[in-house]
Amino acid sequence: MPTMLILSRHDVEALLTMPDTIAAVEAGFRQLAAGAVEMPQRLATVITPHNGIHLAMPAFVAGDPSLDDPGTLSIKVVTVYNDNRARYDLPTIHAVLLLHDARTGEVLALMDAEHLTAMRTGAVSGVATQWMARREASVLTLFGAGVQARTQLLAMAVVRPLRQVHVVALSDLRPFCAQMTAELGIPVTPTADVRAAVEAADLICTATNSPTPLFDGAWLRPGTHINAIGAYTKTMRELDSESVRRSRVVVDRRQAAQVEAGDIVIPMQEGVIGADHVVGELAEVVTGAIPGRTTPEEITLFKSVGLALQDAVTAALVYRRAVAQGRGQEVTL
Repeated sequence: MPTMLILSRHDVEALLTMPDTIAAVEAGFRQLAAGAVEMPQRLATVITPHNGIHLAMPAFVAGDPSLDDPGTLSIKVVTVYNDNRARYDLPTIHAVLLLHDARTGEVLALMDAEHLTAMRTGAVSGVATQWMARREASVLTLFGAGVQARTQLLAMAVVRPLRQVHVVALSDLRPFCAQMTAELGIPVTPTADVRAAVEAADLICTATNSPTPLFDGAWLRPGTHINAIGAYTKTMRELDSESVRRSRVVVDRRQAAQVEAGDIVIPMQEGVIGADHVVGELAEVVTGAIPGRTTPEEITLFKSVGLALQDAVTAALVYRRAVAQGRGQEVTL
């Protein structure tokens, strides 16, 4: 009888580290550049009465036949309900992932994907920062203080020598800042002075559900790198048009950005930028097809809406480690 491994959030948390997730995600983008990924545009179902959205994200990432590696096949189902915190004291995001045997189609594992989603999203910003930010970048301004903000911060601490973090959010920031200061051993401090925080930043990460811009693009200083990961529809934007106009822009995938990234779509609709303002995709940057940065003074921007290949390669890493360590609950189908 076929069996399936069930992996809880606790299992996923125990099996993933940020450095290894960054490495897995970068390898996935190299596969994308090589044409070894099948990834339909994610299917979005809008749940208007409850201010929610339901997303289905399948992907196949080819393996290495010489190593008898059949590749990775997965589908993630995720819901984003923006009123959950205020109405029900529940997380905004709920997600599960099915991992299949790519050779036979059999289900290998069902795993909680909330932590996985946060980790792979932090990891892709880590990859972009590694290739696009100045090497000496050390002051981070972080917008948001939720699960996604935490993994953005963890990834920045892996790839750059952080010495100061400023956090801007609507919620009480003291618990988040205290926890991250203790965890990372660097000052993570709340601030209400958005302009000063932006002007001081070498790195900016935006990880919010804001539908409107978080700061004035005129405040950005030369050499800043931005990771914008919060807005995921064509009507949401964390960045104003001036921020995008001033930046060298790289996206995770052009097709997805043109459909789902308000940070890009709205400035194009306004006529502030043209389609050619996006210089390329992250896969092209990590393979050296295009440079992530051309001068130290350049402002660079990575805009991500999240790709299913990130889930697939991260889930494969979780599964391999779970099997090796004997974690999870095996059930008969």
